[in-house]
Amino acid sequence: MGKIAGVIITPLKQIEHPKGNILHGMKKSDEGFCGFGEAYFSSIKSGVVKAWKKHNEMTLNLVVPVGAVKFVFFDGRENSITKGEFQEVLLSRENYCRLTIPPGIWMGFEGVGEDLNLLLNVANIAHDPREQLNIPIEESNIKYNWKK
Repeated sequence: MGKIAGVIITPLKQIEHPKGNILHGMKKSDEGFCGFGEAYFSSIKSGVVKAWKKHNEMTLNLVVPVGAVKFVFFDGRENSITKGEFQEVLLSRENYCRLTIPPGIWMGFEGVGEDLNLLLNVANIAHDPREQLNIPIEESNIKYNWKK
């Protein structure tokens, strides 16, 4: 499984402090920042898969500050050099990074931490259900084995 064109993985700083840690997320000077529309958190239960979703306009900037989340991306873009390829990335405090996902890439994710799994998305536009596509796994032509 390779890297999909346009997907950026950015290691983030964690600053240990005796009164509580600081976890960096995103600055406007960071690679992948292309404006601010909204920031939201999404929780996912352990062993649960949420897939498949594609944004046609939104750029996602995903961070997992709590738990562990396995992300799977599928490149269905017609003119992409990585069309038809998958990419897997596991984010957690042990692999504390930000994923920047450009529009047009299908995404699914699974909670793999034992308790709460929490992701943050810093999106370049506000949520608009008209710019996204959602296809349930069982209705999708995207063939990925989530059980491996």
